[in-house]
Amino acid sequence: MIDLHTHTILSDGCLLPSELARRAEEKGYKVIAFTDHIDFSNVEMVVSSLVRVCERINRNYKIKTIPGVEITHINPIDIPVLIQIARNIGAKIIVVHGETIVEPVFKGTNRKGLESDIDILGHPGILSEEDAILAAERKIHIEISARKGHCLSNGHIVRLWYEYGFPVILNTDTHSPDNLIDDDFAKKILISAGIKVSDVNTVLQNSYILAKEKLDIGFEI
Repeated sequence: MIDLHTHTILSDGCLLPSELARRAEEKGYKVIAFTDHIDFSNVEMVVSSLVRVCERINRNYKIKTIPGVEITHINPIDIPVLIQIARNIGAKIIVVHGETIVEPVFKGTNRKGLESDIDILGHPGILSEEDAILAAERKIHIEISARKGHCLSNGHIVRLWYEYGFPVILNTDTHSPDNLIDDDFAKKILISAGIKVSDVNTVLQNSYILAKEKLDIGFEI
């Protein structure tokens, strides 16, 4: 399992980064990204803390970790500015908290995220066809979510993926230990969302490719 959208106590998760990494390792994870929620109030603290702890974990654990952020509930006009700050101080994975149908996200967040230097548009809700085309053109990953509530639009995302071919990625959006999943359950989520059995490994491979690109050290699956 490779999971590139999770949260620790540095935002609204309930585990220290080290504890989340250890629990994920025991679950069979090979790579995990910590992508804690940020805005202008906490970006420096979150990113610097994650960079520091990821260096230590990657030295002493089998699992590999990636420092990242999830830009959450900010006005779309500020998204590119916050991305640049996070990148400059060491964030490797940038997730934008998309327009999920279960939270009051600013309208226009999906589009501004896709126009910006991001890696993943998380749980984007009812993604428009125009934004699906833009994601395909810019090769930005659109998330299929394992998280309750956010997962309600997974079928819509899969339908658009088959039509427009943007890179799609499965993440858990983990906030607590019970949110972690294994490879078998990951495959069940994808199939339940409408991914053909023959395409499941293609989707899972997208996580591997992105993780390999962002890690400064090698790993095997």
